[in-house]
Amino acid sequence: MDNRNTTPALTTLRSLKPGLDRCRRCDLWRNATQGVGGEGPAPALVMLVGEQPGDKEDLAGAPFVGPAGRILDQALAAADLPRPRLYVTNAVKHFKNEPRGKFRLHKKPDAGEVEACRWWLRQELRLVRPKLIVALGATAALTLFGKAVTIKAVRGRWQQLPEGEVLVTIHPSFLLRQRDSTARRHEFDKFVADLALVRDRALEFDRSFAA
Repeated sequence: MDNRNTTPALTTLRSLKPGLDRCRRCDLWRNATQGVGGEGPAPALVMLVGEQPGDKEDLAGAPFVGPAGRILDQALAAADLPRPRLYVTNAVKHFKNEPRGKFRLHKKPDAGEVEACRWWLRQELRLVRPKLIVALGATAALTLFGKAVTIKAVRGRWQQLPEGEVLVTIHPSFLLRQRDSTARRHEFDKFVADLALVRDRALEFDRSFAA
């Protein structure tokens, strides 16, 4: 069944997973194991939005559990942002990949796939009701702003959207691509500094947030 235009609005986050597994809004489901929704409390003060599930996330059915997720966890710990208090999700819910022998190589979602999946993120935003949203990378920013955003131009500055305040930073997978250890450490520290801005803003809403 093509539920491109007929999917009813979600009433609970519990209905997210079965809905994603039935989703045919684009063709990414064909090469994916399952749909991967968000994880975390609802409501949540802070929502983190990444690009899409990777190979590990596709198999586990959970966001940010692979190599990029480990870097994210390290950066969150360094910034005193407790992951259990965050709602963590992705802009695109199926793993776009290209089979290569025994491996499945990541492919960046195109604008049409991002647009097709924006409905799901809107459902999460409506149910989670975050005040602060972190766009991890350009795809997340495209989904949230509805247009291409240059990370360098807006990074580290809060932007106001109807859904909440948005801060754009890098995706943690960017750090995996840094081969030079000095450059990787420098970029990691910048990423932690961005997340520290989120912590400080969250504390303005809830003084117990980082406890």
